[in-house]
Amino acid sequence: MKPSGMTVCLNHLKTWIKAIAGLEVKSVTILVIALIALTNLSVWAFFNQPAHEEDWRGVIGGLSYSPYQRGQDPFKEKYPSIDDIAGDMRFLKGKASSVRTYSSINGVEETARLAKEQGIFVTAGAWLDKRKDNNEREINGLIQIAKKYDNIERVIVGNEAVLRGDLTVKELAEYIRRVKREVKVPVSTAEPWHVWLTHRELADEVDYIAIHVLPYWEKIPANQAVDWALSRYEQVKQTFPGKHVIFGEVGWPSGGNRLEAAEPSLTNQAKFIRKFLNIASREKIDYFIMEAFDQPWKRPLEGPAGMHWGVFNVDRMPKFPFTGEIAENPFWARQAVAATLFALLPMFLFLFAFKEIQLPGQVVFAALIQITASLAVWTGFVPVVTDLPIESKAVWFALFPAQLLLLGVVLVNGFEFTEMIWKPGLKRLFRPFTRSDVVNRRLPMVSIHLPICNEPPDMVIQSLNSLARLDYQNYEVLVIDNNTKDEAVWRPVERHCASLGARFRFFHLPKWPGFKAGALNFALTQMSPEAEIVGVVDSDYVVRPDWLLALTPYFEDSKVAFVQAPQDNRDWENNPFKTMCNWEYSGFFHIGMMHRNERNAIIQHGTMTLVRKTVLNSMGNWSEWCICEDADLGLRMLNAGYDSIYVNDAFGKGVTPDSFAAYQKQRFRWAYGAMQIIKGHWRLFLPTFKANGEDRLNNAQRYHFASGWMPWFADALHLLFAMAGIFWSAALAIWPQYFEFPLAVFLAPTLGIFVLKVLHSFLLYKHRVPCTLTQRIGAAVAGMALTHTIAKAVIAGLFTSRLPFMRTPKGEATAPLVHGLLVVREELAMFLLLTLAAVNIWVVYGTQSFEINAWAVILLIQSIPYLAAIVCSLASSMPDAFSFKWAKRWLDALAPQLQVIKVRI
Repeated sequence: MKPSGMTVCLNHLKTWIKAIAGLEVKSVTILVIALIALTNLSVWAFFNQPAHEEDWRGVIGGLSYSPYQRGQDPFKEKYPSIDDIAGDMRFLKGKASSVRTYSSINGVEETARLAKEQGIFVTAGAWLDKRKDNNEREINGLIQIAKKYDNIERVIVGNEAVLRGDLTVKELAEYIRRVKREVKVPVSTAEPWHVWLTHRELADEVDYIAIHVLPYWEKIPANQAVDWALSRYEQVKQTFPGKHVIFGEVGWPSGGNRLEAAEPSLTNQAKFIRKFLNIASREKIDYFIMEAFDQPWKRPLEGPAGMHWGVFNVDRMPKFPFTGEIAENPFWARQAVAATLFALLPMFLFLFAFKEIQLPGQVVFAALIQITASLAVWTGFVPVVTDLPIESKAVWFALFPAQLLLLGVVLVNGFEFTEMIWKPGLKRLFRPFTRSDVVNRRLPMVSIHLPICNEPPDMVIQSLNSLARLDYQNYEVLVIDNNTKDEAVWRPVERHCASLGARFRFFHLPKWPGFKAGALNFALTQMSPEAEIVGVVDSDYVVRPDWLLALTPYFEDSKVAFVQAPQDNRDWENNPFKTMCNWEYSGFFHIGMMHRNERNAIIQHGTMTLVRKTVLNSMGNWSEWCICEDADLGLRMLNAGYDSIYVNDAFGKGVTPDSFAAYQKQRFRWAYGAMQIIKGHWRLFLPTFKANGEDRLNNAQRYHFASGWMPWFADALHLLFAMAGIFWSAALAIWPQYFEFPLAVFLAPTLGIFVLKVLHSFLLYKHRVPCTLTQRIGAAVAGMALTHTIAKAVIAGLFTSRLPFMRTPKGEATAPLVHGLLVVREELAMFLLLTLAAVNIWVVYGTQSFEINAWAVILLIQSIPYLAAIVCSLASSMPDAFSFKWAKRWLDALAPQLQVIKVRI
């Protein structure tokens, strides 16, 4: 007895488990791997449970036969050769007793002769339509072969000509009479069952009645289809008791779009045909199964289902077994084993390398590895499992790399999630130094650089006053105003610097290149030669007095190139938009930076940062070609072998953007700058790259820099997928004959990334960010609201070389409501289009199908970031008091529901 697919899976798994068991690892590691692998195999088996239907061991009585091979198309005058037809007849010998043809010209007329050689009977047909000349050729050809070949047992004049409206009943009757006068075999025409009932006079013209009964087109559920077809057969028989009735076409498609309750699938086709054949054999019913071979050329006429009616596929291979179990995906066992083996080594390496992670975290991330491996294998097997037309294969080739990237993003987010929740303690946890810690220590001189450009003078003065209160003796402050044209803006700052004493110096640069980096490089030329450390502070930051005292002692280690403190915000508490922004920022500094700091791979930021001057000079100073000169410098210093220090203590607080437009501009600049860095330093991220013959960035650092920007690439893919989804949905409604619903496998990563973002906001935030549930919701909304902005920045950054520096506006007046909508006009359009696309899908196709509902739901999920942008923009444009009360009521109402869901989980 042949072993089942599950047995094969288990045997392969046992072999691998034995191999791994020989290694010196904890038994719990083996147990986790075995548990997840077995679960994976069980899930594959569950979703691929075989169907059962009565075996068919006989010869098929009749098959509808169109001889076209792959790439052939009668509409393009690409006809099969005699050798093609001869090969088909040899193939069908012993499988079918009879075939039905639809034409008697263009080489199809040779079917009768070639079938006779194999002992196959033929019901010959003539295709009739509005082309009179072509009809004459068909009729003459049919008469000729009917007289010539004795294996033609009957003929069919026309196929659904009345249904299509190509011929009237009277016109068709004339052709039938003409053929009847010339041939000695029974003559009829073929029409759907209801046409015979509507035009009963047609029965008077024929020797027998050939009905087409295709339950799929009638939207009949597959489990009722055979009984429904037989009922139509009996109905026609009772209506015409003196006529012999045959099924001219009867069958079920193996693929295509669902029509309400009628689902095309390989399993449903196999069950339909096996059940029908057994009943037809017992009841002595005359029939032609629709059809012998899949015919891709029919797709423009009948849609995706039209190409999937064959008992055999277009390559003349069996699509399903006539005996035994029926599997929708006959390759599932091999896929399950491949997915298990594919995940086995990564799971083992993860569990072996990260033993310190608690067991729940090990199970969660190992399971995530297995899930992504299964999705990757599922996607990779699509062209093997599914008979895709050439255009669908092209789409698969385009989507597969994107699918792998999205799965990579899922793993990256999952790893951060796992390590930051279930890792007990951090290895590189740096604390601020206190006054007692620095007694008898030499503290280096610090040159603090504060670049400004068109900043409100009152705000800058507030920052300068905080710097004047620093509890540190040896420092200077250089204020560099570049490219501010209005003298009324920069003069007050100049006067205030003069009032603060000699350690404060002001420079006005009317026309200066390089944006912020240019101003900082100018400051390097003006700083005191005694300064050893360069500090950079943004113009809106109010700095704590202990900033320098708490952090400069870390430079006693000569390997330390820069010390970074987090960005933080002030004056956000009574404004819902600013509250959302504040906690969205905090997530990165409490989670992302802490995670990266574990492997000395932090992102340097252009405020609250301290840099060793000699290292900065050796790096060639700040890069003026890059719009994110701070992150670029940090990467270069780490690549040079230096260390970074991240102290997660807020030593300074700036102001959040006053409007959503400013929030967008800031994030656009960061994402665009990241793309510049990737293009400028892509070789550093290659595992085999060596700088000056030495490995610099280690693999962990490479991982964090590459993976840290991967979610932004996912945002770019989100935009592309959303636009494609809108187009595809419109095409499904307008051109259903050319488009079918996307494969479910390509929907999974979109859903997975959305779920991880939600988990990130509600679970990871809970563990690492000191905020309430309401604030976590707001942070999640703010983060999603930037999806479209980041997507545009990534695409622009990849395909353009330079973008003007866009200053993040501070102190802007609140925009009116209309302006708030105009700011997000692109997001508003995308939200409306995606929502309308989902609604339209349900209107056109109904809600009874999983694939239809899944596609519509994915469209709605894709619309959520655009809705979030609209919410944020409106929140930023409304008056503070009204907006705060409205948002608080909404979030407070939502919070208990989310709490209930969390408790249930």
